[in-house]
This record gives sequence, C-alpha cells and structure tokens, in this order.
Amino acid sequence: MSNQKYGDMPVEDFRKYGHELVDWMADYFNNIESYPVLSKVKPGDIKNQLPSAAPEEGEDFSEILKDVNKIILPGVTHWNHPAFHAYFSSTASAPGILADLVSSTFNANGMLWKTCPASTELEQQVLVWFRQMIGLPEKFWGIIYDTASVSTMHAIAAARENIENYKVREKGLVGSGIPKLRLYTSEHAHSSVEKGVITLGLGKEGTRLIKADEDFKMIPSELEKAITEDRKNGFLPFCVVATLGTTSIASIDPVEEIAKICKRENLWLHVDGAYGGVAAIVPEKRYLFKGYELADSIVINPHKWLFTPFDLSIFYTSKPKVLKRAFSLVADYLKTAEDTSVENYMDYGVQLGRRFRSLKLWFILRYFGRKGIEERLREHMNLAKEFAEWIDNHKYFERMAPVELGTVCFRIVPDKSMPLDEVNAFNENFMNEINAAGKLFFSHTKLNGIFVLRFVIGGIRTLKEHIEFARKIFDEKLNEMLNPK
Repeated sequence: MSNQKYGDMPVEDFRKYGHELVDWMADYFNNIESYPVLSKVKPGDIKNQLPSAAPEEGEDFSEILKDVNKIILPGVTHWNHPAFHAYFSSTASAPGILADLVSSTFNANGMLWKTCPASTELEQQVLVWFRQMIGLPEKFWGIIYDTASVSTMHAIAAARENIENYKVREKGLVGSGIPKLRLYTSEHAHSSVEKGVITLGLGKEGTRLIKADEDFKMIPSELEKAITEDRKNGFLPFCVVATLGTTSIASIDPVEEIAKICKRENLWLHVDGAYGGVAAIVPEKRYLFKGYELADSIVINPHKWLFTPFDLSIFYTSKPKVLKRAFSLVADYLKTAEDTSVENYMDYGVQLGRRFRSLKLWFILRYFGRKGIEERLREHMNLAKEFAEWIDNHKYFERMAPVELGTVCFRIVPDKSMPLDEVNAFNENFMNEINAAGKLFFSHTKLNGIFVLRFVIGGIRTLKEHIEFARKIFDEKLNEMLNPK
C-alpha cells in the first residue's frame, strides 16, 4: 500500500491495479467454463472466512484481489456461464461491463439535467433508438429504472394517478373518498405486480388474478367478466397488467384483445415485457407483440436478454405527464435556471439519485449494432426450438408449454402409471442432482400442481455446443436414475 496519508489511491497504483483487474476479468471469461455454474459453498462458508471487524490499517490492493479469488469466487453462482439456463439467463457482455467502469468513474448523479447533462440527454436518445428497434410509435416516452419490479410499481402508481377525480396525492388513500381499487393480471404474472399493489397501499385484495387458457395466456373473456362483477360489488377497476413472457413459462398474453377491453372500460394497460420485450427486435417475432403499441406503459429489461450488466429496466409510457404528476416534488434546492427547457428525470419516479445507466445500453447498441443483436436473439430462439423438438421426440420427456422465445418447459414421465407426487419427486431429484454436479444450472416452476423443469437459452456466451452438452447430461442422468446399479 502507498504511504500517501490523505486522498485517493495514487494514480500510478490505480493504473497498475486497474490493468491487473481487467486482465483478471478477461481471464475469468476465458476460463469461465472451468467453474461450477452453481456455487457449492454451504451457508456461512463465506462469512466465516471474513474478519469480525474492518481492518484498522489499509491493506495492499493485491491482498484484496487475492481474497476475491480465495473467498469470493467460490461463493459465486456464475450467471455469465454459458451453461447457466436457470431463471432468465441474465448475462453481461464486455461492452456493457466496460461501460459500467466508465459510469463508476464519472460517479455522476443524473437527478437533474444540470447535475449531469450527458446522463439525461444520452438516456433520452438511446431510448429513442431502442423504441425504434422494437417498433413502438413515437408517442412513447422513456425512462430507465433499475428493475422491472420498480418499473411496474411506477406504472401502477401512474394508473392510480390517472383515475378521474381521485385525489390520492393530496388526501391519501383514506381521504380520497374513492371505492376500493382493483387491478387485474394473469394468474401467471410476476409477483412484482402484486407487490407493487401492496406497496402502494391497495392491499392484497387490490389485485385480482385472471384465469389463463391451456397455453397459459390470460383469457380476455374472464377479464371482462371479472371487471363487470367487481363494478357490481363496489370495486373501482383501474388497471390491467398483461405479460409478454411470463416468469414461469414465458407465455404471451393476447395484448390486442386486452387493450380493447381496457379502452372500453377506461382502464390503464401496463405491459410487462421485462423478459420477452426484446424479442420484438427480431422482425419475424414482432407478431407476438401485436397490440402492445396500444398500452399506456411498457417495461422491458435489457439486463434479462440484451447482454446488459444488472441492472437496467426500460419504462415507456404514452402518458408521461401523468407519471410526472404522480411523483414530481421539487424542493427549492433542486430548482435550476434550466428547468423550463430541460427534462429532469427525478420528476418521474421515487428515486432522487440516478445512476448513469444509459451508458451501458449505448455501448451495447453501438458495439453489436441492431443486426448483431437481432442475430444473437434469433439464434437463441432457434436453439430453444431445436431443444423443444428434442424434448418432443424423447421417450420420457414431455413438453409443458409452447415455445415462442428462449424458454423451454418440460418434465420427465418415467412411467405413465406413476402417481403425480412420485413423478414430481423424480423431476425434482433429477434437477437437484444435475445442478449439484455444477456442470449446468437450470430451474423449475409449478403448473397446476405439476413440478415443471425450466430450461432457458439467452446467455451471450451460450452456443449450440452448450445445448448439445446439456442434452447429453440430461440423458446420462436420466439413464442413471432409471437404471440404478
């Protein structure tokens, strides 16, 4: 460590260790397949290697990096691994990682235009680029939040603000004098929808889950019936959340039909495209999103399937004035001479401080280009289709949902006469044993009491060879479980 008493790390040390760290990062990616995808540590293993108190004296940076290798690395589940097929395969591309380094170097707070003009204006323009790439009309205005959970909560807040004569901002929920509000979403929607409703003070009763069909898509007629029933029972319907790529099975709700109902009933339509929305970049997949241009708000997460380091969630709305009305509160110390001629993003959300997130998206869109991104997404969806065909032709595998994007849901049926609880246990053991071996990592969900395996293809480093490897692992493990020695 330097003997410098005050100030930051000396620039010569920063340069030296910065180069070492980038080399370490490059080696990490070069050797990533040598690591077990799922961390094998036990609870407490990491914490027990850490001192009980912070050091009194500063330590040499090389010692810190040693402990990254010794203590931290064994406790990492490698989301960037090409054999990571769990949840939604969020991977960080090199351009995005380098952008994060630049963003941290600037350490800018983009709460106001004045606090970082580049942050505000780059965000404005890069969201225009992205809007054009996914085929949304110009009426959609964009902002970057951190996660889809936060984006959806802001959508629900805007939907509530949009209710005519509802003075919740001034009088609160109790004093507003409005009946109990009700939001509608599919029974397969992400839990963040209900969490957002609860957070905004509408209670669990504020959400009504709508039945889905055999393909796990929301049934529009069931939505209509629920709205009519709730109006008769004294509720005030105010918002519908449709999903483009549900969390469990990546099903796609019939947005166009839902949008017609929302327009007729005067309800805010929010579309959760956190996972599936990026697929609209691929022209031949655009049909899946028919009607999403009719939404009042849309969320899409580049950190799920656009190779963007976590976190970055894009929120579009055709009614930015409503969003601003819901959240804007400007203290005197935040007022600037430029306020009438610029956009201050702090006015459109809960947060005051805002990271320079748009740099990541800018680097990625420029480095790969629209065509490069389109080709990678198309390849992932082609690989998913091929994997689904393998499932369909397998003696013991059964596909459980349509495959439109990069997610394949299936299960193993070892014997058609086997009771459901035994089939479920077999599938759970199959998953746990494969994941524990560390060669690949995939996840599960439950559909109508059935334990379903989820295999997601979406990592930027995942190639055809990795899918073939997964098939080999699956067959070997299945043979071992069906023919124990």
